Amino acid sequence: MRIPFTGRDRHPATRRPPADPESIAELLSECELLRDQAARAGVRLDDTPASLEALDQLVPRWRDDTETLPWLGTDAGLYLGTVVVRTVPGAVWEIRPDGEPVVRLASGREAEVTEPGRQWAAGGVPELSQLYAELAED
Repeated sequence: MRIPFTGRDRHPATRRPPADPESIAELLSECELLRDQAARAGVRLDDTPASLEALDQLVPRWRDDTETLPWLGTDAGLYLGTVVVRTVPGAVWEIRPDGEPVVRLASGREAEVTEPGRQWAAGGVPELSQLYAELAED
């Protein structure tokens, strides 16, 4: 996922001033497709670890839709990152130079979330709640 608004574009003609961390967090937390799928299944995504557990329990009806699957997976990863940033002390969003959003933990560890989210959407493994538990321990 390339996030051009962060000001990290290499070409001077497209360079923009960096967005503030709160704006980045707000944008990355939208996860509209995932929130819609969850709401249809009766799951409220309230940015808590318990909501990750609820997502892990959903019947994965989206797996039959090859067009939706990668987008939903990316949303799942961004939602995982959102829960980590909002509940794990010292965790913050960071945008890599290539535009990929990652979570930087207080320990300094950089945690990728979008690829594990896509893996979760495609196969249910790793579970989002388990990933959260691992990141929260770091």
